[in-house]
Amino acid sequence: MIKVGEYNHLKISREVDFGVYLDDGKEGILLPKRFVPENAKVGDEIKVFLYHDSEDRLIATTQQPKGKVGDIVRLKAVGTTHQGAFLDNGLMKDLFVPKSQQLTRMMPGGEYIVRIYIDERTGRMAATEKIDQFLSNESLDVKEMDMVHLMVLRRSQIGYVMAINHKHTGVLHFNEIFRDIRVGDSFSGFIKKIHEGNKIDVVIGKPGYQKVEDEVHKILQLLEENNGYLPYNDKSDPEDIYSFFGMSKKTFKMTTGNLYKQRKIEFTKTGIKLVG
Repeated sequence: MIKVGEYNHLKISREVDFGVYLDDGKEGILLPKRFVPENAKVGDEIKVFLYHDSEDRLIATTQQPKGKVGDIVRLKAVGTTHQGAFLDNGLMKDLFVPKSQQLTRMMPGGEYIVRIYIDERTGRMAATEKIDQFLSNESLDVKEMDMVHLMVLRRSQIGYVMAINHKHTGVLHFNEIFRDIRVGDSFSGFIKKIHEGNKIDVVIGKPGYQKVEDEVHKILQLLEENNGYLPYNDKSDPEDIYSFFGMSKKTFKMTTGNLYKQRKIEFTKTGIKLVG
């Protein structure tokens, strides 16, 4: 089944001077010549994104949009009319946000958090700022320690409200933040705790020693770049550690402890030293 606003795998049914047509079981969907992969031929199956062009024709592209249907993304406004605003979604045609779907007065150059959907009346991609209606924790499809996609929705009194996998909401507490973040930022994280009532706490990065494994190479490289010595240890200020290493003090201690057990570093009174 053809899905507008999503990626589809379709076979090339015929070639024309201005591109190729992809088999949709009907007349075919045009993939313009500039987006046809090199050496592609009739019978090949290719991955394409489907949307409507400026003449309201269903068209295919190998461009990668910034968001597909169901995604919550931060996009920049590139124009406005009396009917609504247009956002840059990384495609030839900009994404329309009807005025009725705006919570703020969108202005060219501004960035806005929206959810992409298919307009039931036109069948075309559109976007809305009214995203809370699409987020629910009533029935969860995540569990503790699962890796998830996170997006910052807004600041609260205890941290930041996050969208989880474009479906649920959770809280990233202030004491779990060790990097600069702003509304609209997205990154990988994991489910730390699910409380009564399906309230979720999330953390940026990977859980436990999965995170440590990613940081080991960073610390070893920094040691090598600084003649095998760094003036940081478990007595260092957390802000100093984050400023230099880009990690929390907890992660720093776990990582250096792991390196010490592997006999790759040793601790001194003032820092850490590369062995050998």
